[in-house]
Amino acid sequence: MADRSRHLIGLLLGAEEDWPQAFEALLQRVGPVTIDGHEHEFGSRRLTIEPFDLNDPVRVGLVIDRLAYWYYHPREWLKKAALMNGTYLLNSPFTFQSMEKHSAYCAMLRLGLKIPRTVLVPYKNPLDNVRWAYTSATYNRPFDLDAIADDLGYPLYMKPFDGGGWRGVSRINNPDDLHRAYDESGEMLMHLQATIEYDKFARALSIGAETMVMDFRPDEPMHNRYAVSHDFLSPAAGHEAVAISRIVNAFFGWEFNSCEMLVKGDSVHPIDYANACPDVAVTSLHYYFPWALSALVKWSVFCLATGRRSSVDLHTERYFEIADDSSLDYDAKLNAYLALADEHFETAKYHEWCAAHLGDFDLRVRDWVAGPDFARILQETVAATYPPHEQDKFMAHFKGLTDHWVADQAG
Repeated sequence: MADRSRHLIGLLLGAEEDWPQAFEALLQRVGPVTIDGHEHEFGSRRLTIEPFDLNDPVRVGLVIDRLAYWYYHPREWLKKAALMNGTYLLNSPFTFQSMEKHSAYCAMLRLGLKIPRTVLVPYKNPLDNVRWAYTSATYNRPFDLDAIADDLGYPLYMKPFDGGGWRGVSRINNPDDLHRAYDESGEMLMHLQATIEYDKFARALSIGAETMVMDFRPDEPMHNRYAVSHDFLSPAAGHEAVAISRIVNAFFGWEFNSCEMLVKGDSVHPIDYANACPDVAVTSLHYYFPWALSALVKWSVFCLATGRRSSVDLHTERYFEIADDSSLDYDAKLNAYLALADEHFETAKYHEWCAAHLGDFDLRVRDWVAGPDFARILQETVAATYPPHEQDKFMAHFKGLTDHWVADQAG
């Protein structure tokens, strides 16, 4: 009789129900995986929030976290689980806490990526700190907000240095917009960031060693922002978009993250790539939802079955050595960074392992999406998201797009 291991995946959730139900259903379709005579089984549980002793054991071997980026109690539990119990975390709470958008911009500028010019300006309103008045009067230098904006050029964007979910983001077209947005920023610490005239706004969702680059239309309603468009970038820009997404994630130790990029011709400019809770809702991803859930299941199973270990150490010096090599041009540096990222994610090993041990899983995913269980989840999600008079329209919209995905897989 084969040796057997039972692996448990923890889901740390907020208000979501669509993708957790889909993840649980698809994980059941993985079945036992046998490696060198050792059988691996997989299950999941939804994690609860409660007091914990720092010496308490942790039952789950891997956690998919959708909560700790804003709720600090579970964030501290994740840190304890990683440091004391070796629990595998798809997104490091250490780097997501310290590497907000500001630090992430700085790090990628250090690597030479094409980040638009960005200026950090002081708070508009005083901080709630008794020392602020003296410090401000003594050390804060006056500055000309209009001069900064003129130097960056209109239009530009004002956004929080640590923002998420488009919180506090304003497009600034003129001085009136500038002063209105700055006055409304209050105690938020803001960036002013130049923009470029772009052809496409690309959003890449990366899960482990897999990346999907999608044609994103930020001005559309959420249900219509992701266009089903497979060749919207040139081959060079497509390669660069995938490479940048994977490099960012490997550099910071993130395995479930999205990256937004402005694309002009073959030139790719990352503008937002520190997303601790990337969008995976069926009502926004629609066509791409089955891919995302399949990749999330496969990466989780791969990590547990192969004994992959996560690390708090980032080894950023390896990237900086490439950045400082004057003999390399931009494309050569990008490919060298990508080689480090593929090493980090064991990209070749992952795809070989999935082919060997999960060869028919994609077919199981397709059959499930075509079946009644997915239709039930979709119906429940639409009912919970839209008013009754719009539900038939949106059910037809999302069902049509996911049926399109099923047909493409069959083809």
